[in-house]
Amino acid sequence: MGVTGQTRLLGARSERGQMTVELAVCIPAVIAVALVVFNAMLFMEHCAAFDRIAKEAVRLCAASPAHGQGPADSEALVRDFLRASFSEGYLDVDVESSSGVLGFAEYKAVLRFTPTLFGRSFSGAVFGVRIGQVSHEVSFTIDPYRPGVVV
Repeated sequence: MGVTGQTRLLGARSERGQMTVELAVCIPAVIAVALVVFNAMLFMEHCAAFDRIAKEAVRLCAASPAHGQGPADSEALVRDFLRASFSEGYLDVDVESSSGVLGFAEYKAVLRFTPTLFGRSFSGAVFGVRIGQVSHEVSFTIDPYRPGVVV
């Protein structure tokens, strides 16, 4: 074995722990990226369902109110329907209604999402970086037809 063979052998020995150190440095970054991607996908999943269910809730609970049911009652029914559908601890639902021109009513439903640690609650900070709450809003305008009422 010549001088170059011994040099290669010494060079290989000096790099033995390099992969472990690189892994230890990269793991926190990989976990942070995985956490952000997981929360983004979870939020998008709930937004897609919220768009569909919020419009369905307004259509079912407010489009044809019962006798004596006012706008506040319809708003409460829509809110209860949505809160029952989105009852996870990291989700919050709020509903507002307003009357518009010609008797139309607009319902705004807001879904608030608090980031999770792969489905479990946590402080909201990853390696000192705060992940804030995000929200999604959908609005739906209806003509609240009252059955049996002749104008």
